Amino acid sequence: MNDRLGSFFDSLCKYLRFSKFEVKANLNQGDLLNTSNLVCSLSFDRDKELFATAGVNKRIKVFECDTILNDNMDINYPVIEMIGKSKFSNVCWNSHIKNQIASSDFEGVVRIWDATRSQPIMDYKEHGKRVWSVDFSQSDPTKLASGSDDCTVKLWSINQGGSVSTIRTKANVCCVQFQPDSGHLIALGSADYKIYCYDLRNIKTPWYILASHSKTVSYVKFLDSASLVSASTDNTLKLWDLATNKGRILKNPVRTFTGHTNVKNFVGLSVADGYIATGSETNEVFVYHKSLPMPVASYKFNCEDPMTGLEMEDDSAQFVSCVCWRGQTQTLVATNSTGNIKILEMV
Repeated sequence: MNDRLGSFFDSLCKYLRFSKFEVKANLNQGDLLNTSNLVCSLSFDRDKELFATAGVNKRIKVFECDTILNDNMDINYPVIEMIGKSKFSNVCWNSHIKNQIASSDFEGVVRIWDATRSQPIMDYKEHGKRVWSVDFSQSDPTKLASGSDDCTVKLWSINQGGSVSTIRTKANVCCVQFQPDSGHLIALGSADYKIYCYDLRNIKTPWYILASHSKTVSYVKFLDSASLVSASTDNTLKLWDLATNKGRILKNPVRTFTGHTNVKNFVGLSVADGYIATGSETNEVFVYHKSLPMPVASYKFNCEDPMTGLEMEDDSAQFVSCVCWRGQTQTLVATNSTGNIKILEMV
């Protein structure tokens, strides 16, 4: 009883600790004339010094976070830029090899880059359709996985040119992530409204199927080794307990989070120290704590003209497209559909 009470008060303190966001920096890019600035993915490198942006302009741009925070520059130029052949859907840094970053694109290509040389190291072209998601294993730096509209998840090794294995599903795969403490446990979110958890030592049958969403599952993120957060275009996030012994099919999440709006777009999902950040089609960022279903804090982007950068009246078409915590800190990078990037801090 005392343990449960202590846990409750600890969670309540974390929920009440923050109430709003402060803008620490605006990232002003020098390409306002490029109207295709939608950023689809954000990712921090191993040491949380650099973050990468990638999207429909076919470029991966890498910025130094502290430089942006400390220098009041009119325009922020990337320290590294990598140019692809197709629109990027996702990027992920290798958490062990600092200069290595993986990308996925709309043509179905998974690519490994050497960021220091801005050059590709390896291309994987086995997917038959657009690849939505790519993820490096945090426990084994040689492993990565990708999920595609071709209804497969491919497992890759940076040491070989072809896939190691393939998980075949019945619907489009929108997201994939390794369990952080294990190189052989993986979760994927699907267009059939479900999340599937696999042990890569036996990929014939998932060890869990999580079934509570009513629309496509767009993101999955492990909070820790035993809990998972999922996002869907049904306007909800859900928290799942993977340590339960209630059968292979779980229909009852621990908690459902509501407050943001998400019915059609990828709006981002990022987790850190029990806090869960997501975007919204109201052009806002929302943060929840795992212990309570309502938001801790939110921040609304100003509507800006992508051509001029000037503030406009509210534009219902603008939405927050991705979010990424800076490690286990209270600092969050967020971008909206016009390519407006902000560094925020919970206070």
